[in-house]
Amino acid sequence: MSVRRLSEVVEGRPVYRDVVGVLVSWDDACQVTVVPRAGEPVSFPAELMIAAKTVPLFPARRTALPETEPTALQALASRGWAAADQQRLGDWLLRASGGHTKRANSCQALGDPGLPLAEATAAVGRWYAERGLPALFEVSTPGTDPALVAELDALGERIAPTEVRTAPLAPVIRAGAGTERVRLHRAPDEGWFERYHGGADPATAEAARALLLGGPSVWFAAVPAPGGGAPLAIGRCVVDGPWVLFNAVETAPEARRQGLATAVMSVLAARAAEEGATGAFLQVEADNTAARTLYDRLGFTTSHTYHYARLPQR
Repeated sequence: MSVRRLSEVVEGRPVYRDVVGVLVSWDDACQVTVVPRAGEPVSFPAELMIAAKTVPLFPARRTALPETEPTALQALASRGWAAADQQRLGDWLLRASGGHTKRANSCQALGDPGLPLAEATAAVGRWYAERGLPALFEVSTPGTDPALVAELDALGERIAPTEVRTAPLAPVIRAGAGTERVRLHRAPDEGWFERYHGGADPATAEAARALLLGGPSVWFAAVPAPGGGAPLAIGRCVVDGPWVLFNAVETAPEARRQGLATAVMSVLAARAAEEGATGAFLQVEADNTAARTLYDRLGFTTSHTYHYARLPQR
């Protein structure tokens, strides 16, 4: 929105200032907060607001995808879904977050652990056992040492095969219709959280909230339901330099096939572009046909894949 406010009075004359950005709150204390395209949020009493109007989504230009490698995207994804408990084993990253999602409770096995593989895998097993969690490895192709892949394949099955997809931002922004229904926030409210996977398991709810809020620049989007309660559609993004990570894009069963997920992603993409991002990426499980079809339409293509492998419990 574009918001005009009374800034000060100089020699009896009012001085007005404009701020263009996301109106993220207008709270019970009548305090208005706008997050501009650059710089810190601007807050002021609602009584000082003179006028406000909506403005079009950020007109992102068509640009090539930022140059990167699969391992770099995996590291970005880990920063955008940052586990509460992390520890390095050489180049490997051990992550634990109360059991909420495999991504935040697995060893990201990229690079050299600094130990022979047998010793390194045993150390991983001990680390997760101390936390009462199964020992999971995030195995990237390409990225993870083929010798480790072979060793893990010999120990058990591949779990949750996942595609990592990338796309330029501009087509995502232009794809959405009905974007005026989407609301942006810096933190999820209770309705958003209720829609997210049907609400987190009470045992992992605290970990889920911490994961959702973690990241360099996090935004939440929602399409409010007419009667209140859980939104019709939600989404989350994390802006990290030239890249933006999308996740938690969900639509209520009764509101599917209305373009709401596309609208959510378009608005999030526009905000990411305002912060300088030009490329988008996301992770989608290989058997999620509906999501993969949506991402196909938005121009996402597969960069690389990963899966999880679980060490046998002893």
